[in-house]
Amino acid sequence: MDLGQFSVSLAVKDVSASLEFYQKFGFEVIDGGHMNEAFADSDAQKWRILKNDSAAIGLFQGMFEDNILTFNPEDLRPIQKTLKESGVEFVSEADMDTTGPCSAVLTDPDGNTILLDQHY
Repeated sequence: MDLGQFSVSLAVKDVSASLEFYQKFGFEVIDGGHMNEAFADSDAQKWRILKNDSAAIGLFQGMFEDNILTFNPEDLRPIQKTLKESGVEFVSEADMDTTGPCSAVLTDPDGNTILLDQHY
């Protein structure tokens, strides 16, 4: 099961302060609301995607309450099918009758949110 790129999405209080902190570890901004017209920052919500080699962190201010584990598979639908067949319950599911970008959300036994997010 190829889950693709893994990242942690952090619910932060101040995206600028968090960005400054993670840049000290060598992370660089590769996307964010300041450079993405389709999902632009607002006064209430700001976001940045950081990368350092294969490590990725999303910083999200005002967008959700808890941290999220994120996987970006190339093809989510067969993964969702396999997980459902093994008894995993989903909070929200990808539409199995479509193609292209989709997402699904589930929680682990400790209540951690897991986002499976197919971009293409």
